[in-house]
Amino acid sequence: MNPELTPRRIVAELDKYIVGQQAAKRAVAVALRNRIRRRLLPPGLQEEVMPKNILMIGPTGVGKTEIARRLAKLVNAPFVKVEATKFTEVGYVGRDVDAMVRDLVETAIRMVKAERMAEVRGKAEELAQERLLDILYPPPRRETGFQNPFEAFFGGRPAVQEETEEERRRRREERERGWRRLLAGELEQEMVEIEVDDTAPPMMELFSGAGMEEMGANLQDMLGGLFPRRKKHRRVSVVEARRLLAQEEAQKLIDMDKVTAEAVQRAEQMGIIFIDEIDKVAGRDGMVGPDVSREGVQRDILPIVEGSTVMTKYGPVKTDHVLFIAAGAFHVSKPSDLIPELQGRFPIRVELENLRREDLERILREPENALTRQYQALLATEGVELTFTDDGVAELATITALVNERTENIGARRLHTVMEKLLADISFDAPELAEKRIRVDREFVRARLAGIVQDLDLSRYIL
Repeated sequence: MNPELTPRRIVAELDKYIVGQQAAKRAVAVALRNRIRRRLLPPGLQEEVMPKNILMIGPTGVGKTEIARRLAKLVNAPFVKVEATKFTEVGYVGRDVDAMVRDLVETAIRMVKAERMAEVRGKAEELAQERLLDILYPPPRRETGFQNPFEAFFGGRPAVQEETEEERRRRREERERGWRRLLAGELEQEMVEIEVDDTAPPMMELFSGAGMEEMGANLQDMLGGLFPRRKKHRRVSVVEARRLLAQEEAQKLIDMDKVTAEAVQRAEQMGIIFIDEIDKVAGRDGMVGPDVSREGVQRDILPIVEGSTVMTKYGPVKTDHVLFIAAGAFHVSKPSDLIPELQGRFPIRVELENLRREDLERILREPENALTRQYQALLATEGVELTFTDDGVAELATITALVNERTENIGARRLHTVMEKLLADISFDAPELAEKRIRVDREFVRARLAGIVQDLDLSRYIL
């Protein structure tokens, strides 16, 4: 974790993608900085400093998930997003809460494995080139095999066929020419047949009931040593063959035991679990009847958030220092409806604000992944030059805010539906358009969206 990531710098990085919500950004920046501070403490004190989990309260579409996701990318930490509504109390059909920790470890494994494979990419590509050369220009086979099956049984030696000096020289020259052509890229579109490992998942993974999520993988691990790995033949171009063979060689060069050990350690010390829709499992006052999917789920989540050991196929994983960020709209329920023990495990609470028209306009202009830039890049692939004027962007924000106000307020997500409706015809006709320059100004926006805004009932269904 980069020690130069000060809270101010973390907020500045989040500002590139998320508009407003300064209170939430400051809270997650401090939580992240505390993780950096903790790693500088003596080992004995490190174990005593627990992460300060965060509860984000705010309506949909205001940036709760995006803040957590960008935070994890910023520090290259394992990150998983789970829905609290997917889990059920133990004894009922549904995912068990331990699955979120298993998902976190799997994410960490993929991250560390990708890093290690990137480190050996150069060596792997060299080995892949050599394998390609052997496929295109096979080396001589010196052993012709046993003359009859009894020779192998009684310890006989296979017959050897010697090449003449002329044949060796000719084959050597042919391989050298092939090597030069391969390096020069002259054989890229040649078709070759290669043999690669069959990575098809086991059929047992089709079962996904509570407690069975790892059964397929565990069965494969148990039986993997009894049977050789399956191979399959593929006929592909040299370009694709080089990629597949390099990937296979890189897999051989890395030590998966070390990858697993580092991944588990990274998940335990740097992992971030984002629990969305936490308000949906909050029990409401005055409820009557069984409530297995609410308070029971909270009580199952509690030990994981408090710090416990979860068994995975990679070994035990401790959650004491995993950072948990919970989020919910809390329209019907309120944070105090959560069980007291769970409330105490989320000491930092931040309330995210509703997006105003000015915020929506900034969202269309400022972020590096702004929707306007995305649509410009998409249509540029068809040769269409899309230009958004200032008054056009302002009108888009005004209409989006108006629709959010009149119907359900879904925050910035409304921009996606409005933009898609605005550019639907252009996206459809883009390959055949005679005029490749499109200017999106106020008149353009009003002409295509005025009817939707005026008809409230229609906007409920279309936007």
